[in-house]
Amino acid sequence: MINTIIFDFGGVLVDWNPRYVYRDHFQNDEKMEWFLENICTDDWNIQQDCGRGLEEATNLLLEQYPEHQNEIKMYYGKWETMLKEMIPESVEILYELKGKYPLYGLTNWSAETFPIALKRFDFFQAFDGILVSGEEKLIKPDRKIFELMMEKFYLKPENCLFIDDNLKNVEASREFGIETIHFTNPKDLREKLVEIKLL
Repeated sequence: MINTIIFDFGGVLVDWNPRYVYRDHFQNDEKMEWFLENICTDDWNIQQDCGRGLEEATNLLLEQYPEHQNEIKMYYGKWETMLKEMIPESVEILYELKGKYPLYGLTNWSAETFPIALKRFDFFQAFDGILVSGEEKLIKPDRKIFELMMEKFYLKPENCLFIDDNLKNVEASREFGIETIHFTNPKDLREKLVEIKLL
């Protein structure tokens, strides 16, 4: 029986996107997308979520691509601009669940940037516990991070529901034995929670 709900943050409760920084800079979507696909890539960013320091990560790219130094420095120099706002309909659902179930967060996020989000958004106070990948040096979809989540907060997979927008994380969670909702939008999330009688 599900009695605990675990939320991912980015893309579910928080609207984060590096394009909020680079769209004005490049003024050309094709150039912006090339930069994000070839220089400040998702694979590069995920290493910060896994514990690599921001300075080390930035210097690594500066050595490889000195011709893009201004754009590379913008990534963390203007990182707060990427963190646009909360997703209000999702946060509304979060507060509806608060009090009915213990709520936890499981996020792939840099240990150095997560405190910025924590300070900005009050809804993080609704959680009974949060596990940040950058602090643990483990990332979803690695099975070990789910094991650590269960161990750290004394949870059982069969009692948990996990909400994440990343399909790989959803699949890994299900393989681990946690019931999962693949988040696409707040309306769909609400409908699925009502369907399984959690709302």
